[in-house]
Amino acid sequence: MDNKPICSCCSGKKSGTHELIQHWDNTYNKVETEKLGWYEENPQPSLRLINKCNLAEDAAILNVGAGSTTLIDELLKLKYTNIIANDISSNAFDILKKRIGRDSQNVKFLIDDITLPYELAKLEKVDLWHDRAVLHFFTDKNEQNAYFDLLRKLVVKNGYVIIAVFNLNGATKCSGLPVCRYDENMLHLKLGPDFKLIEAFNHTYIQPSGNPREFIYTLFKRIN
Repeated sequence: MDNKPICSCCSGKKSGTHELIQHWDNTYNKVETEKLGWYEENPQPSLRLINKCNLAEDAAILNVGAGSTTLIDELLKLKYTNIIANDISSNAFDILKKRIGRDSQNVKFLIDDITLPYELAKLEKVDLWHDRAVLHFFTDKNEQNAYFDLLRKLVVKNGYVIIAVFNLNGATKCSGLPVCRYDENMLHLKLGPDFKLIEAFNHTYIQPSGNPREFIYTLFKRIN
């Protein structure tokens, strides 16, 4: 697998995209990965839900907003062979690729804006959409609609969706940016009737600083 990041963020994109690229590139440059406010040494909530999906080793797994997440490390340990990582920050991917070393050749890296997808829109169907980083940053309804339109386009029938976002008691800002909070019913409404809620649970994530952050994790299955 060619692990050279494919980037479309600098051509034909809205001006706000460039500001976000700069924001996240600067964040990953200035803060050590292990001190980032969303860093997980062991992403157990996601792994438990992924295990529940009972995916084949060659299942297409798309991790949107991957950043430098340790989830990629864990998926590689589990011998998944069709891992796709998406983010808007090339700096985040530089950190991730350095950490996983030679295993980076087994991951497809896509630098793309979910709200104006180019490379993402060209993907084949995926068996799992995983997001623990992106959706809650989209406070504009047009951006939210673009996110769910892409998700519905890519997730195959009988495929799965894992979305983890700030719950209704969660933070109102993250990394200095405003966020949108959800519960499982709000997410189900956004996804539509083609998706069945399999599981939802609240989770208190403890930041490296020691501060708690309230999340909701959801697992959906596409039924139509």
